[in-house]
Amino acid sequence: MDFMLYVKFFLGLVAIINPVGLLPVFVSLTSHQTEVERNHTGKVANFAVVVILLVTIFIGQHILNMFSISLSAFRIAGGSLIAIIAMSMLQGKLSPVKRNQEEDREASGMESVAVVPLALPLMAGPGAISSVIVFASDNNKMVDLIGMSITVVVFGFMSFGLFRLAPVIFKILGTTGINVITRLMGLLMLSIGIEVVAAGLKGLFPTLMA
Repeated sequence: MDFMLYVKFFLGLVAIINPVGLLPVFVSLTSHQTEVERNHTGKVANFAVVVILLVTIFIGQHILNMFSISLSAFRIAGGSLIAIIAMSMLQGKLSPVKRNQEEDREASGMESVAVVPLALPLMAGPGAISSVIVFASDNNKMVDLIGMSITVVVFGFMSFGLFRLAPVIFKILGTTGINVITRLMGLLMLSIGIEVVAAGLKGLFPTLMA
């Protein structure tokens, strides 16, 4: 069991999902809730994220096979998507790929925001799902899939802890501090996206990339 593999996977989830950068959104979406209700929303949201990513780990490759999509082609598409989201994060804002104005208006009228839009698409969005599918396809031994599953659960607990402390963290870091972290995560995420695209190109055009 290669623990560094799971550390890399965990750091990738932190960069792509960026729970710290989502704290202002979480605080805004739960501003009408009591502390107990806000903690419950955070718990449900992170549980939903864990479930979505666990399902993706085990059936992602089968979905690609169902549509006859090669892993190399999906790497290019997923890496490009990750890079697009990263470019928005480098500007200190959420990508419209994760959320658009129509979803903003719909969310403002929702009583419960835990699953939609918080868990999906803000946290377990297209970038995170693409990254997990690629990672699971590259490391598809059962022991690796189980290790990745444990990593996702650990990430869920960490993210839930951040959400519980959201008002305090938001007050300490402020908008500027959170934007700095978001930009750093965006830079890491852009690097991940470029690596994924490069691997996809190498798979599709092995002679050109030799």
